[in-house]
Amino acid sequence: MRFLPRFGWRAETCSIGLALAGACLAFCTVPAWAGFGHPDPGEIGLQAAVTPIAQEMEFFHNDILTPIIFAVSLFVAALILYCIFRFNEKANPTPSALTHNTGLEVAWTLIPVLILVVIAIPSFRLLDHQLVIPATDMTVKVTGHQWYWSYQYPPDQGGGFSFDSYIKDPSDLKPGDISKLSVDNEAVVPVNKTVLVQVTSSDVIHGFVVPSFGVRIDAVPGRLNETWFRAEREGVYYGQCSELCGEDHADMPIAIRVVSADEYTAWLATAKKKFASAKGAKLHYADNTTPVAAGN
Repeated sequence: MRFLPRFGWRAETCSIGLALAGACLAFCTVPAWAGFGHPDPGEIGLQAAVTPIAQEMEFFHNDILTPIIFAVSLFVAALILYCIFRFNEKANPTPSALTHNTGLEVAWTLIPVLILVVIAIPSFRLLDHQLVIPATDMTVKVTGHQWYWSYQYPPDQGGGFSFDSYIKDPSDLKPGDISKLSVDNEAVVPVNKTVLVQVTSSDVIHGFVVPSFGVRIDAVPGRLNETWFRAEREGVYYGQCSELCGEDHADMPIAIRVVSADEYTAWLATAKKKFASAKGAKLHYADNTTPVAAGN
């Protein structure tokens, strides 16, 4: 009966050692960090940041939170190992009667508080930069539906049209398209321009999320939420609805193409003609079998 209390620390030590070895093996076998615009199989980490907000998020996560988390984890693991070896029954047959240590109690109260202060300062600054919208160059209104997105470009900024954006059917995918992320109509914005995004919903709560932009905001029926981004690199950047909005929640991706100023002007001219005959967004199921006119 005394075997397990006396030698049980060996099992705990082995478990900790195996866990640390498994974590190291998993980290060492990762092929690459996450890239631009979309996730790839086997990649980890945040998608590459292409906006000032996303860059600040990346710095906060990689250079502040992650080192603190690793330091705290290593410190706690070291304490556990120290207790296992120093205070097991074999090494310490006579337990100490000490119950209080004022200095230790002050330390384990103040140190966590100081850690939280170190985390809070850049966190509040990041929140301020996200929520205080700077002077914008253009506005795009985004409406979530079950299960697709609608984009509206206002007429006072050269637009005056709207369109729906649906996930591409697997049979319609072309070279360069990404399954479950590519759409039939991409939203297009110019590079190095500050874009105000107004987000709402026509039915249930959706989540408008573009990781490379650092954009994450809820689309709420009857409410107009606002966020912003300024993409500093051309390309196509993908996101997805982050709320459990219904049966086809996984089938409403977001695709935003960032282009040069000249390409954007050309796209505006083409889009005005392409979407001029649109009578407004339509609500229908993801399989396109039962279309229902908006407002019905």
